[in-house]
Amino acid sequence: MITTVRGLLAATALAGAFVAAPAFADDAAPPSDITITGSAAIVSQYRFRGLAQSDNKPAVQGAITISHSSGFYVSTWGSSASAGNGPIDIGGTEIDVYGGYTHTFGDIGLTIDGGVYGYIYPGFSDANYFELYGSVAKSYGPVTAKVGAYYAPAQKVFNLNFTSPSRKNLYVYGELGSAIPGTPLSIHSHLGHTGGGFNYAKQYWDYNVGITAKWKNLALDASIVGTDMKRSDILNGFAGTIGSDCESLSINDPCVADDVNYFYRMSKAVGVISLTASF
Repeated sequence: MITTVRGLLAATALAGAFVAAPAFADDAAPPSDITITGSAAIVSQYRFRGLAQSDNKPAVQGAITISHSSGFYVSTWGSSASAGNGPIDIGGTEIDVYGGYTHTFGDIGLTIDGGVYGYIYPGFSDANYFELYGSVAKSYGPVTAKVGAYYAPAQKVFNLNFTSPSRKNLYVYGELGSAIPGTPLSIHSHLGHTGGGFNYAKQYWDYNVGITAKWKNLALDASIVGTDMKRSDILNGFAGTIGSDCESLSINDPCVADDVNYFYRMSKAVGVISLTASF
C-alpha cells in the first residue's frame, strides 16, 4: 500500500471567557446547527490497513471536523509519516480531506455514512488519490457492529505498484466494539481486506484488536495491528527486487532473508499505543 502519513499536523484550540449580565430565557441565542470538533494524538507508530506508514516509528496526528445538523460534514486529518527510509515512502506527511453525509435512525439504532475521501502527500504528489466510501453500523445496547467499503477508481497512483497490474482497488471491512458497562473502558476490533492496485505483495487481510481507556477528553489505546502476510508471500510478491544481488533466491540464504525482512517488517503484527486528546 502506498499510503495512506507524512510531516506534522498540529491542532491548537483557542478558548475565551467573558462575563455578561444575566439574560432572560427568551433572549438566549438558539443552538448552532454547526459543530466543530477536533483531536490531537501521539502514536507509537502509524499503521494504515495493517501496513506501517511511519517506518515503525512514532507519529503525531491531528484532526478537525465541521458537522451540520443536517448530517453533512467535512473533515481533515493529518499525520507525520515515513520519508525515504523504508519500503513505504510517502514523503514525510499525509493530509486527508474528506466529506460526506451521515444519519442515525434512533428508533432502530442504525447509522449510515458515505462520502469521498482524498489522500494528499505533499512530499510525494504522485501518490495522491481518492476513494468513495460507505458504511452501515448497528447498535445493540453497548455493542456496535459496522460493515463498510472504500473504492478507489482508476487513477495515477496505481502506476506506482509493481506487485499488482490492477487499475482500481476495493477495501472491505467489518468492525465490532463495545463499551464495558460501569468502567471507562471499551474494546474494539477490525478486520479488512485489500484487493486490487493497493496489494502489498498480494491481496491481503489486515486486523486490529484493542482496548481504550477514557478520562475526560483523553483516550489511551493499546492495540495489536497486523496482516496475514507471510515471509514467503513477500518473497514471491517482490520477485525481481528481493535477492537481485544475492547468490541464490532461497529464503534460507542470509542475503535473501535480509531483503525479505526489509519488506516484511511493514506488514508484521505489532503493538500500537496511542494517546488522543479531543476537543
